[in-house]
Parts: sequence; structure tokens; C-alpha cells
Amino acid sequence: MARQSKVRIIAGEWRGRPINFPQAEGLRPTPDRVRETLFNWLGQTLDGKTCLDLFAGSGALGFEALSRGARRVVMVEQNPQVLRHLRESGAKLGADRLETVAADALNFLPREKRLFDVIFLDPPFHRGILSLLLPLLPGRLAPDGLVYAETEQALEPGEGWEVWRSGRAGNVHYCLLKRKTEGSDGA
Repeated sequence: MARQSKVRIIAGEWRGRPINFPQAEGLRPTPDRVRETLFNWLGQTLDGKTCLDLFAGSGALGFEALSRGARRVVMVEQNPQVLRHLRESGAKLGADRLETVAADALNFLPREKRLFDVIFLDPPFHRGILSLLLPLLPGRLAPDGLVYAETEQALEPGEGWEVWRSGRAGNVHYCLLKRKTEGSDGA
């Protein structure tokens, strides 16, 4: 049997509840301190928001969003064992606003037609995945939507995006991106 790890939901309806997940290559849950900062940036509650958690992994970001009132969270995960644990955790929490999808993020996005208020991106490091994903996101992002990204180095998101907030915790760089609008200077 594979070794298991756990993270705790830090706020909201399921505050303090554990989420179990298997150890898998490239899976590193967003630390509590970083999640707390992210949800401070997002405004503590996500009442009525729809969220997409690509590379769901432990589910820490998606379950935290549900705990804080998100109307719907879609978690995308390609590892079958990790996906099974996400579904089990969702069932234990009674997460009826959770949708899990077995897919590779790069294959999922072009097929998906819904818009999301918040998109969480925490891909495995050192694979260059974010540069492939960012051009696909504008068509999936609701007006005024935000993209959260974790990377191994400070992110230069490229044309059409601006880093709205950013931070660093150890070897993890994280930021909140929004689309550039007319007259925005990117600062």
C-alpha cells in the first residue's frame, strides 16, 4: 500500500478537517501559509464563485475553495490513484459541489467550454507546463477572473497577463494573475 500524507483545510465550513492523499511523483500540496495568503488575496470567501483546480493533486486548493463557499469546483487530475483519493475525500466531506475529471490539463482545457472565476495552477515543477497553459486560459476565464500559479521561479506570464500579487515561501514562488486591460501598465 502506498504511503499517505495529509493536509488540513485551514478555514471555512470544513476548517481543521484532514484531506488524505497518496505520495506521488511531483505532488506537493500548497503549504498552509501560502494557502492562507492566497485566500486573503481572494477575499477569504469564494461565495458563488466557480473554480477550476488543474493538477489537483492533494486537492488542498480546491477543497479549501469549497470550504470557503465556492459554488462549484472542478478538479482535474490525471493520476488514477490520486484521483481516487480526491473522490474519497470529497465523499467524506459531503462535497456535492465538487466535480472530478480524469484528464491531462493540456487536453482538458481545449475541450472545456465553461468559464471559471478562479483557476488554480500548481503543475509539477521543471516541466515548462505553465508556458503551454497560459495561452489557453483566457477563453476559460470569466470577466474579472483570476489565475493562481505556483512555480519554481518567479513567473513572467507573458503578453496579455499581469502579476497582480506575488510571494515566495522557500523554493515556491506563487502569484495571482489577471488579464491586462486597456490602459493597464502591468505594474
